[in-house]
Amino acid sequence: MKNTERIANLALLGLTLAPLVLKVDPNLNVVLTACITVFVGCYRSVKPTAPTETMSKEHAMRFPFVGSAMLLSLFLLFKFLSKDLVNTVLTGYFFVLGIVALSATLLPSIKRFLPNHWNDDLIVWRFPYFRSVEIEFTRSQIVAAVPGTFFCAWYALRKHWLANNILGLAFCIQGIEMLSLGSFKTGAILLAGLFVYDIFWVFFTPVMVSVAKSFDAPIKLLFPTADSARPFSMLGLGDIVIPARSRAVGSSKCTV
Repeated sequence: MKNTERIANLALLGLTLAPLVLKVDPNLNVVLTACITVFVGCYRSVKPTAPTETMSKEHAMRFPFVGSAMLLSLFLLFKFLSKDLVNTVLTGYFFVLGIVALSATLLPSIKRFLPNHWNDDLIVWRFPYFRSVEIEFTRSQIVAAVPGTFFCAWYALRKHWLANNILGLAFCIQGIEMLSLGSFKTGAILLAGLFVYDIFWVFFTPVMVSVAKSFDAPIKLLFPTADSARPFSMLGLGDIVIPARSRAVGSSKCTV
């Protein structure tokens, strides 16, 4: 990890922890947190190897429709089933997903203290009843998963806004680092589709707001305010990840 990334990580950590001890303007915190998260994710995405996933034009065109189907499904689940039941299932899902995202985010900081062969030697594990399905990992990834597991357990038990934000930032960083849009045309198609998607579901239906209020999972960042009637300002993770990847399309260096 280079000094630039280390400084950015420390700044992001400081902004995340600051509301615990200081009265921080939530609007300023939103802007600074989003900008530094984009920087960290883009910085980490600059690698000699190709991105893990590349979105095609067809995927970009389908994305708003898939997102709409998922959003409407969640709305109906919350409407006709117990919110506690739905959120319990989602907590289990995000518990596992959070361990993976947080471990991957912490890995560069941890593996430099471990033996080199721990970073390189792959361990292959096959599912007991599905031998064709296998998972590859290293010893370094196992070590990084230990604090990630304890942290996600704390999140699942307490649902504290700080735990929510740290997991949300890990999801953002991994999303920016791993996903590539491939071309500016793909980015333009995606942003245009999501522009219509946001306007329709936010301003023409109660679906987006209802799901956001009912969905008890780290899909948004929470910024404490001094207003007792509105204790938190919110910023959706997609509002960080999608613009960030659109800015870093097909480039060997990132622009923030």
